[in-house]
Amino acid sequence: MTDPASPASPSATARIVWDTADKFLRNVVEPQEYGDYILPFTVLRRLECLLASTKRDVIEYVRSLGEMPPHLIDIAVRDCFKLSFFNVSELDLATIASVDDNVDKSLTSYVAGFSNNIADIWNAFEFPKLVTKLASANRLHAVVKHFSTLPLGPDQVSNTAMGDIFEDVMYRAFDKKGKGAGAFYTPRDAIKLMVDVLFAADEDSLVGESTLRSIYDPTAGSGGMLLVGQDSLKALNPDIKVTLFGQELMPSAYALGKADLLIQGGRPDAIRMGDTLIRDEYEGQTFDYVLSNPPFGSDWGVQETEVRKQAKIDGSRFSHGLPPKSDGQMLFLAHCASKLTPAGKQGHGGRAAVVSNASPLFTSDKGANAIRQWLFDEDLVDAIIALPTQMFYGTGIATYIWILDTNKVEHRAGMIQLIDGSDLWDPMRKPMGDKRRYVSDPKRAALLRAYRDFDHADPKTSKVLRSTDFQFIDVPVYKQARLATVVSDDAIEALLERKDFTAAHADALRSLNESPWNGLATAWPKVATANGLKVPVTQIDAVMKAVGVEDENAPVAVDRKGNPVIADGWKITERVPLSEDLDEHMQREVLPFAPDAQWDEAAAKAGNEIAFTRRFYVPEEPRDLTKIDADVKRVMGELAEMFEAVSHE
Repeated sequence: MTDPASPASPSATARIVWDTADKFLRNVVEPQEYGDYILPFTVLRRLECLLASTKRDVIEYVRSLGEMPPHLIDIAVRDCFKLSFFNVSELDLATIASVDDNVDKSLTSYVAGFSNNIADIWNAFEFPKLVTKLASANRLHAVVKHFSTLPLGPDQVSNTAMGDIFEDVMYRAFDKKGKGAGAFYTPRDAIKLMVDVLFAADEDSLVGESTLRSIYDPTAGSGGMLLVGQDSLKALNPDIKVTLFGQELMPSAYALGKADLLIQGGRPDAIRMGDTLIRDEYEGQTFDYVLSNPPFGSDWGVQETEVRKQAKIDGSRFSHGLPPKSDGQMLFLAHCASKLTPAGKQGHGGRAAVVSNASPLFTSDKGANAIRQWLFDEDLVDAIIALPTQMFYGTGIATYIWILDTNKVEHRAGMIQLIDGSDLWDPMRKPMGDKRRYVSDPKRAALLRAYRDFDHADPKTSKVLRSTDFQFIDVPVYKQARLATVVSDDAIEALLERKDFTAAHADALRSLNESPWNGLATAWPKVATANGLKVPVTQIDAVMKAVGVEDENAPVAVDRKGNPVIADGWKITERVPLSEDLDEHMQREVLPFAPDAQWDEAAAKAGNEIAFTRRFYVPEEPRDLTKIDADVKRVMGELAEMFEAVSHE
């Protein structure tokens, strides 16, 4: 990716587009809202230029159709002119700008002339509201005139170049809007890495004239992932036919994404609007590739009722577990996995690249564990790549790319590759929000090479493990107490505070002094009964607790039920990977340090986590003590000289 702050990145046209803000929006629109106005007008001008050569013929053709329903007109124009959208208004921006009367009404009428299948773009942009505000400030005519002169036709600006212009404008808009503005936009360098790895396993199957592939993004934002994915596939095979599918919740992002896909030659319905967690607009469909950057740490309380309803259906996308309500990332991860083409279907499976923060790797919540376990059981996790921090516009935290695959190649089956790309970055010349770093082409190539090399990659960058290495049992480990009975005065005083313990009980108890505690549970009731005393069950526990004294020479202690008595402060939990034998693990990791330790396998609890950072941790070698001593002596000598100099002043 070219650093967006480099001199070569913003084209002259992009700068002219953004000049609208400084010339016509200042003191009328808040700076953080500039992009809300510039983007829809840029879209309008580009669509107008794309339709210019056919517009007159389309208008006459539509008139000839009479009172046909709008959706049938859309179909008729598409079949006749091979256009996916059109405009039947006699107006255009230049005509509207030629006079300064009723500009708002003329512009509204012009936009209403677009075909029915893209009418929702203007509603999502809230275009009428923007027009009203500019008109009331007497700026609308100037804005329309400015955009009517921009050279955004297909002969002047290719689809790819137009995408670059959009990217430049969006960068500037995010810079004005602040930290949270980039939430629906993923940097191109991150997307390119995602698609590089995503397609790497399928390159052999992507050749051929009749090759068809589908790409889906359930959090499509402005459509960048879909377009980069499409371009990458076509770079591998110019003859490939790619169909794009997306869903987006935020209206402005949806409008921009739908428009951008149209501008790039896509279908009008390539992106659908809606909340993916509440309603899957592509229910029942699966896809060859899935790309997604879901919101980090987003509460799913609003969607909870519908999500829990779906989770009750066996085999549904949410039936494998529900993560903490405070973070819905794993819901999206499970959704993406459910949308992949099953193994063997159409001769191949499906692959996904999903961005997340660190929490889906190790959140210990029951539902999160269940989702990870399902991914492990189905062998869906192919690789996880750690990205550099400060990679995204709205956050500088650590992020990861999950690569999922329903049909792994043989040598990757049952294995998960961890790739550490956290140090593979270049600085941006000018930060954009929280984004201060980007992955350059050489760094991206290094990460792709590590993925391809698999278990032959540099171990400093890549680790290949079995899925069972991430699954474990937490085994209770304890040391059985060795306690003797010592009936001290303090113990007697403590017991006499109980209502069921009398002086007679105390005299009987003293006769057991120095006997081991493990026999007390049976000895005490017998002695008390022989002396005509009642012994409630609770009293046995109280007596044992009061008179037990640690003694290494005493036998191991058991309670009145025969269960081991655990030494105070000694019970721990040992995490044992499923890939290891339990007894061998204990012999190696526990018994050398605690020979008396015991463990209870029956009480072990299963769990899982992907401790990514721990796998790449390399402890630093401590400095040699002689060197430390030498440094201390040197510093002390310097201090002594300084004090000496001060004392003689």
